[in-house]
This record gives sequence, structure tokens and C-alpha cells, in this order.
Amino acid sequence: MPELVLYTHPMSRGRIARWMLEEVGAPYETVVLEYGAPMKAPDYLAINPMGKVPAIRHGGVVVTETAAICAYLADAFPAAGLAPPPAARAAYYRWLFFAAGPLEQLVTFNGCGIAVPAEKERTVGFGNQAAVLAALEAALAHGGYIAGESFTAADVYLGAQLWWGTQFGMLPRRPVLERYWEKLEVRPAHRRATELDDALISPAAG
Repeated sequence: MPELVLYTHPMSRGRIARWMLEEVGAPYETVVLEYGAPMKAPDYLAINPMGKVPAIRHGGVVVTETAAICAYLADAFPAAGLAPPPAARAAYYRWLFFAAGPLEQLVTFNGCGIAVPAEKERTVGFGNQAAVLAALEAALAHGGYIAGESFTAADVYLGAQLWWGTQFGMLPRRPVLERYWEKLEVRPAHRRATELDDALISPAAG
């Protein structure tokens, strides 16, 4: 049995998990699950009771939720240098979970066409779009990565959410954020991950 397995679909958040795995550099097996019955089958529900991808199995450990997968892999493979030392993780944790919370919630609401009335902004995690974008622009204005001068797992997750949101019109394009993404998309690991997932889509498209 392989030590590390990715359960995914090429048109899912599994693309983020694959990018993270390629950054880690450890060998892994890919199990592609189609939407519908395969993701809801008892054998997969034993891995992820939500019946969703991605998930990873690392030895006897299962991890679901894409941000958790990124954080777990950074810790499980410290030689890859994808997390700061524990004493220097304040910004890393802050922005990893900002991306998994307010930013992803904003992208989801926009994608579903849900407008939050001004009087209800305090009840949603992101408040409003202007606040989310202003926070990100301020954090990235220095031109480095989200947690400082070094690339981390937080950049994998944040970058993927920004790409998804702008690619499909769920976030407006902003120069600071586009310059940030341009640094990420040329990373060899991102290119490898993209090629692998795109190759899985192509046969079905044909």
C-alpha cells in the first residue's frame, strides 16, 4: 500500500492539494473519484464522511479539508520548508486561515450570487468584499509572500483561492493581487500539478 495517497478530481479543490504535494516532493499515488456515486460509496465515505474531495491518506492517517491538508503536509515534510519555525508562525496561521475563512466565504457567496445586506455584514465571516480585498492588498503591498519573504503553504492556499475567484469572475482583479499570483503560477511545482490535472481532464473533454 502506498505511503501517501491523494483522493481527488481534476475539477475540484483537489488541484490545491496536488500543488501542495508537488511542492513537498514526496512520491504519492493519485486516486481519481468521479462526482456522484463514487464519492458517496461506503469505502470512500470511510475516508471522508462528507463524500467530497480532496482527501489524503498518509500511512494510517487521513486528512480532509484543503487548508488542513496544506498545513499537515508542511509539518509532515519539514525538509520542504513550507512552514516557518513554530515560533514564527503567527502570520502564516493568520493568512492561511484568512484564506480558508473570509476569502473563501466571499468567493463562495459571489459565485452563488448571494449579496449580504449591509445590516447583516457582522454576521458573516468576511464582512464585505471591500474589507477582504483591502486586508489582502495591505498584506501583500510589500511585494513578498503572504507570511513574509519566504513561500509557504499559506501561499499555496491563498494563491489558489485568488486564482479561482478571479478566473471565474467571483473576485475583481486588482494589480497587487495579480502581481502576487504571477509569482506563484511560475513555480515548477504549480506547473507540474497543473499539467497532471489538466491531463486528467483532456481525455474526458475529447
